[in-house]
Amino acid sequence: MPQDKTSDPRQSSGNKLSVLRKHPIFADLKPEALDQLCRYAKHTTVKRGATIAAKGDPGNNLFAVISGTVKISSSSPDGRNAILNLIGPGEIFGEIAVLDGAPRSADATANTNCELYIIDRRDFLPFVKSQPELAMKFIELLCGRLRWTSQQVEQVILQNLPGRLASALLGLTEERKLDSGSGTLAITQQEISEMVGMTRESINKQLRAWAARSWVRLEHGAIVVLDVDALRELSESGLEGER
Repeated sequence: MPQDKTSDPRQSSGNKLSVLRKHPIFADLKPEALDQLCRYAKHTTVKRGATIAAKGDPGNNLFAVISGTVKISSSSPDGRNAILNLIGPGEIFGEIAVLDGAPRSADATANTNCELYIIDRRDFLPFVKSQPELAMKFIELLCGRLRWTSQQVEQVILQNLPGRLASALLGLTEERKLDSGSGTLAITQQEISEMVGMTRESINKQLRAWAARSWVRLEHGAIVVLDVDALRELSESGLEGER
């Protein structure tokens, strides 16, 4: 565990129960099952920039995000970085390595200060086997992850920069169920460039063109989506060149 990651043993089981009951993955568990899960879940906080799990590490833990954002990424030997996903409150990560027992497939880094629950694989696997409804939730989660990955591959191969960027912004907006009139995405232009596989300069040029049309608004460390319909039309059209 990173040194800046500290457990909070004072957090009561009541607080854990309240948080886990609101978590989409665990919300439908029966009260006794939730009580059992509370005994397994360990509370921790992680500072921005800290490594939570590294690619190749053993998949010993499942992580549930309470607050903050976790960046899932992978790096090449020459230093290039690709952001595969951003995990926010109400989501989990680390499930693939926990379920199949293989090493971690990507790095997980605290993109902001984060509050997490950590559940040990030795406790979690028997628990899932005893809870068929939870097993189905994880099947749905893995299917969702596969669809997300397929969409990313499709965007990189088939879409030009405007379409790729529009699809990425829409995906982040819809994933977080943001209102189209106030869809603030806490993501930098560098991070979005690492998601779509283009340079920051190209991203900045395109975003400024859209800002002039009032499709988005650029803020420090954030992008505000103003016109979802315009971005969706662009994403679906696959038009060449900038608009």
